[in-house]
Amino acid sequence: MAKEKTAKKSATAKKLTPYNKFMKTEIIKVKAENPNLQHKEAFKMVAQRWKDS
Repeated sequence: MAKEKTAKKSATAKKLTPYNKFMKTEIIKVKAENPNLQHKEAFKMVAQRWKDS
């Protein structure tokens, strides 16, 4: 007999922290201003903005 598949528990979405919200919005802005910038460098710039704010 084949095993029955069990439904996975639906994952509850965690709320974004203020840091995550900031990073999400600012990374888009930085990439728009600097389209040739690598993601790693853009992330560093945004993290520095968070630190300075």
